Amino acid sequence: RGGFTHPSFTILANQLLSQAHMHAKYGGVFPNLAKREHSKSILPLCILALKEAKLLEKKKKAPLTDKEQSFYKELLTREPDIIEPFIDLLSQTKKPKIDAIAVTAGPGLEPALWVGINFAKALSHAWDIPLLPVNHMEGHIVASLLEKKKTSKKEIILPKVSFPALALLISGGHTELVLMKKWMKYKKIGSTRDDAVGEAFDKVARMMNLPYPGGPHISKIAKTVKDNSSRFSLPRPMIHSKDFDFSFSGIKTAVLYTIKEIPKLTPKIKAEIANEFENAVTEVLVSKTLRAAEKYKAKVILIGGGVSANERIRNTFKKELKEKFPKTKLFLPTQDLSTDNALMIAAAGYFQSISGKIKSAKNIRARGNLSL
Repeated sequence: RGGFTHPSFTILANQLLSQAHMHAKYGGVFPNLAKREHSKSILPLCILALKEAKLLEKKKKAPLTDKEQSFYKELLTREPDIIEPFIDLLSQTKKPKIDAIAVTAGPGLEPALWVGINFAKALSHAWDIPLLPVNHMEGHIVASLLEKKKTSKKEIILPKVSFPALALLISGGHTELVLMKKWMKYKKIGSTRDDAVGEAFDKVARMMNLPYPGGPHISKIAKTVKDNSSRFSLPRPMIHSKDFDFSFSGIKTAVLYTIKEIPKLTPKIKAEIANEFENAVTEVLVSKTLRAAEKYKAKVILIGGGVSANERIRNTFKKELKEKFPKTKLFLPTQDLSTDNALMIAAAGYFQSISGKIKSAKNIRARGNLSL
């Protein structure tokens, strides 16, 4: 409710299931495992959310017709483990009081995206309600604005956003600068030419035998370096380029060559390398973003994505903006909303719904490289 100007939300349920511990032994996301776990978990998680929201109402069991069963079996043919439990759910529960379903259409791993899309299509058909495709990165933009009311943990409001606004989206798969002239009008003005910043964190962590995901572990040992000093010096790729693109492959390679020249990688040396790496990445992100904000006269800077949880990046942005652009407002997601979550997709879906740009569920497809 509240339109584009003063939107507010009430959280009826918010369920999250992380796969990070399963992918840790691979040092990154293993696509087939991700798809399998999505398929295994999506229906039980949906049921939990409906129960938490008190929207799961039992009815006298009414078996679906053969025609209905055939329809869902065909729609969910890629997810055979879901079919029978899904049909049981429909035959034993009433249609919940839900107006629409929001689903991530991309970007991301297409096999995993298809699990969510096909499941959402099945629910949309069964409950006869609209299905809203959401761009994952738009979800991260909205997440940076979600503020919980002090009087209620279930109530969320979005502050008024002045335009133009500049969004820095930093995660394991993306590093982008996006200019927003108004709600739902995006122009990508910069992106990584190789590795995403989160990917660079993970790869550098793996070089030093740190666990996955690498970002939190690099930050943890970097904090042990006194006075933020280091004997090592790493490059700041593209920090002076005239465009707003990024590159993190070179800095990752520089870390690799640095490590190769060290006879013994002690905990202290690891901490110093981690500290210098974090410093270099932060300087590049802040420098590029502030230069873009100055050029486009941004009144607001939004930072979203998993890497936005990094304390050094957050604190440096706060400090630099206060000193150089005190009138520019900074929005950061809370720590629990910086990583992928359903709440941000639901909120972004709200904007899709009031925009009137609702597509037919049949036309929604997984798009791994979907752009804003």
